[in-house]
Amino acid sequence: MDEQGRSNLDITIRTGTGSGSTGLAAFDAALGAAGVGDLNLVTLSSVIPPYSPVREEEKPVAAGHGDRLYCVLSTAHAREPGQTAWAGLGWTYADESGGLFVEHAGPTEEAVVEQIRASLHDMGERRGRHFGPPQWLTAGVTCTDRPACAVVVAAYAVESW
Repeated sequence: MDEQGRSNLDITIRTGTGSGSTGLAAFDAALGAAGVGDLNLVTLSSVIPPYSPVREEEKPVAAGHGDRLYCVLSTAHAREPGQTAWAGLGWTYADESGGLFVEHAGPTEEAVVEQIRASLHDMGERRGRHFGPPQWLTAGVTCTDRPACAVVVAAYAVESW
């Protein structure tokens, strides 16, 4: 927190895809591609604290092997040859009132984006607040001959043991 009691959290979002001999190995490969493969993920519900900007990032999360990463995670698996899977995180945000994340997965990017938009709309209405325009980031993968996985990760904070 800063001197005005505002969060100094900088939330970064990454994507990754991978494949492996099992669904779990594919998930691990996707996490590695997203730059979070050597971290212990602590998944959060979907509330963004006030004054916590959200931005896309391509670099791996700066952390030590085995550190805890507090995150919101969307995961999608494609297990049969030719099957496609999409993962997506959507968010709506305003500095002073914070915001919301939603995580969805589906067979097409369009289906995932539709779910994201609908969920964010309903969640904002339920709270009686407008946080801002919806934004989203998606990742898709197609199974060729081995299980495949797509992930989208919103990294909140790293904590060592």
